[in-house]
This record gives sequence, C-alpha cells and structure tokens, in this order.
Amino acid sequence: MLNKTQWQQEDTLDLLEKVDNKKALVLYNDEVNTFDFVIESLVKVCRHDLIQAEQCTYLVHYAGRCAVKTGSLKELKPLCEALLDRGLSASIES
Repeated sequence: MLNKTQWQQEDTLDLLEKVDNKKALVLYNDEVNTFDFVIESLVKVCRHDLIQAEQCTYLVHYAGRCAVKTGSLKELKPLCEALLDRGLSASIES
C-alpha cells in the first residue's frame, strides 16, 4: 500500500510524463503560398478560428515559423501530413 508521499510522487511523475510527451506542430514560412491560403489551411486542418489563423500566419511570415498546435505525436501527425499535402512546410518538434 502506498503512503501519501508515494502517491504524490507518482502523481508528479505522471504529470511530468504528460508534459514531456507534448509536441508542437510548427509551420514554416515559404515564398510560395499566399496569406489567404495559409489562413484557410489553418482553419480547415487545425480548426483555428479566423483570428488565430491570421495571427499564426503573420508570425510565420515575420518570424519564419510558428507553433500552430500542441499535443501528442498521435494527435499532431495527421495534421502535419494534411498541411504538407497542401504544400505547406511543417514539422513536429519536441
């Protein structure tokens, strides 16, 4: 049987594992796709609202990249593939 301290340690380890498993779907700037197309892609693929998609698009344009979504690898992989299929530059990073 676990005491209170052992329970707290296990809860802390579980939380750390969840945080460590978070990944970021990063979208990169390119000289090919229009702002409108990138915004539309973020709305359709990542389920961003229009304002969020616009903000991410401007960050991508001016900073060169933007983490557009966070989650597990399992959650982000299909989104990354969908963005790549649309001709955008994206990757999943730790």
